[in-house]
Amino acid sequence: MPTQITAPTPVPRLDVERYLGTWRQLAAIPQYFNLQCARDTQANYSLDPQGNIAVRNSCITWQNTLSEINGTAVVNDRETGAQLHVSFPGVPTQDRLEGPTNYIVTALGPAYSWALVTDPSRTSGFVLARAAALEEGAWRAVLAAVTAAGQNPCLYLTSPTTGGESRIVPLCLR
Repeated sequence: MPTQITAPTPVPRLDVERYLGTWRQLAAIPQYFNLQCARDTQANYSLDPQGNIAVRNSCITWQNTLSEINGTAVVNDRETGAQLHVSFPGVPTQDRLEGPTNYIVTALGPAYSWALVTDPSRTSGFVLARAAALEEGAWRAVLAAVTAAGQNPCLYLTSPTTGGESRIVPLCLR
């Protein structure tokens, strides 16, 4: 009989207003949709007229061009605000506005300086930060958060960012 996977625990409370703005991806578990990204992967979140979160993800590709995709995030968990369904029109399996949680904020750095995001099955993971680089103490906190979320930090690869990391290496070897 298959064992039931328990979803990662979200942060106790996500202040959506504070979470809005630009986040830089400093590390991630590789996903098919971000393999084209060579550097400067970022997400920009803002409120849309319906009260949902407008999502604009962008990166610089290996061909040195800008790649962008726009979507919508809907808060699924009113208690914590930290579990959302993110959708992207025209992307198979991600094109429905409402649906099951696929974005869980599991950790936040001081003053929302960094965030760790995953999904209920832990097959995706993103280390996001407001700045292009983190100090060593913050990286230690990120590694602890990845482990606490039930993930292997060696599955995360660093994301090259102008003004930050220039290499792609497993987070556990960073």
